[in-house]
Amino acid sequence: MQISLWLALVGAGTVISFTPGAGAINTMSNALNAGFRRSLWGILGQQAALIIHILIVALGVGLLVASSPTAFYVIKYAGAAYLVYLGIRQLLAKPSADQELIQAQRNEPAWSMFRRGLWVNLLNPKAIVFFLAFMPGFIRPEQPLAPQYVVLAGTIVIIDILVMWFFFAAAARSFHRFTRTERGQRMLGYVFGVLFIGVGLLLAFF
Repeated sequence: MQISLWLALVGAGTVISFTPGAGAINTMSNALNAGFRRSLWGILGQQAALIIHILIVALGVGLLVASSPTAFYVIKYAGAAYLVYLGIRQLLAKPSADQELIQAQRNEPAWSMFRRGLWVNLLNPKAIVFFLAFMPGFIRPEQPLAPQYVVLAGTIVIIDILVMWFFFAAAARSFHRFTRTERGQRMLGYVFGVLFIGVGLLLAFF
């Protein structure tokens, strides 16, 4: 990939990563509940989903999904339902001042956060459609395809990790003081619950 094309990819990838969405909300929620360092596991799950999306598009399956209304809407509504489920779970979570319980929540297994991050990003068919529109501009068909897809995927993933961890997860630190009281926990639960449900409804109806 030419350096000028790669720099354009970096710029586009940065703008995409800074665009708020379910991944950003999930990252901030993880950072508040499990801590800044451990929120990385959820971010890695989200990157695994991005890689799967890129593979789907690269293999041509993405075109089939995008052109099949049934497949598209099944994935779309499943993703919306999952986000709404996460939101309802946040709304119903019982706040507690018990430090042992708070510590137990902060020790959520890494695999659990990874899996949630994976599903949050994976169940978004619009991401497949987006990559279908986005990727051709950075792929030159007359050149070997595999190295180009590796560079594209690696660039997108690295940028997204940096933005998610050092911007969205770091931003959540400013809200950490609210986790020390039951009232603060309830308020954060409502905020992130509404955000998850809102993004889920946007995915379902737009």
